[in-house]
Amino acid sequence: MTTIESNITKSIYSDEKIFCILSDLSNLERIKDRIPQDKVKNMSFDRDSCTFEIANAPLGPVTIRIVEREPNKTIKFGSDQSPIPFNVWIQLKSVGENDTRIKVTIKAELNMMIKMMVEKPLKQGLDKAAEMLAALPYGEM
Repeated sequence: MTTIESNITKSIYSDEKIFCILSDLSNLERIKDRIPQDKVKNMSFDRDSCTFEIANAPLGPVTIRIVEREPNKTIKFGSDQSPIPFNVWIQLKSVGENDTRIKVTIKAELNMMIKMMVEKPLKQGLDKAAEMLAALPYGEM
């Protein structure tokens, strides 16, 4: 199992506010226009799951589902429909009233050849995801 972690990012919102928004995937409707259409397409979601396709990748649709919620701390996702089984989790750590640190981690079953090809792009993608999560205007959502 390969584990890749994002850099830790900083949000100006409380862990409670961030958790409330991120633990309900139907809230993605509010930020759908911020997701680069050249990277992700055909998104659909409900409270517990999200299905999407990665542009320019012959993977077909990928579905992730929330498998665990630990209020104000962690949201864990598992792959329901994916050519490669994986888990993703978002960790929140409050360090002040309006100061929350965010880290995104993925664990995937990758053979050595696939790992060599995707490890660097996955790390870059996780870093961008963590930056995007930290920059969201949770107070306006």
